[in-house]
Amino acid sequence: MAQYIMEEMPDIHKTGERVLYPRFAMIDQIDFNGLVRRITDTSGFKPGEIEGILKQAALEMAKLMANGCSVKLDGIGTFTPALTLREGKEREEIGETGKHRNAQSIIVGGVNFRVDRSMIRNINERCYLERANWKSRRSSEKYTPEQRLERAIKYLDEHPYLTVREYQKLTGLLRTTATNELKQWAKLPDSGIDTSGRGAHRVYIKQSTKE
Repeated sequence: MAQYIMEEMPDIHKTGERVLYPRFAMIDQIDFNGLVRRITDTSGFKPGEIEGILKQAALEMAKLMANGCSVKLDGIGTFTPALTLREGKEREEIGETGKHRNAQSIIVGGVNFRVDRSMIRNINERCYLERANWKSRRSSEKYTPEQRLERAIKYLDEHPYLTVREYQKLTGLLRTTATNELKQWAKLPDSGIDTSGRGAHRVYIKQSTKE
């Protein structure tokens, strides 16, 4: 059974009200070998067969996305490659006289993942929650949530993206707390923070202004 906690998030609208959001109390990570074992236990396939199929699938997906394709796996979701500038490269300027970027300046910076609705249904059908008997603890009291958000926005005013590691340096938060806080802010439409990329390649960017 999974446990959840209610975590307090910054008052980005300056209303004086505190907002609570539910999140999993702890997320355990299952590695590749763990997944292979689970599939082996619930199917008639041998571990070597499952391992070979998964590795070949990952390789073929990489080849397809390298050619500008998205990959849709029924029951899982759609994977779409996302481009970014190489580290240290300046953004391309608008206009014929502006600086232009060539192909050597651009790389695949991450893969966007859009989960299949059936996957969400399958998770919900198997997810039984209970409230954890402990509360979320902040790993740093040096800055208030609002001050941490301001520091993140200021950083993004001067840099193209913000990583969790850099956010830790800005705020003093531990990695898990910093990751969860950035993810929650990215879900808020008026926080000023958005995401680019997925998984280990996820970075945080300045939210585009809607006209």
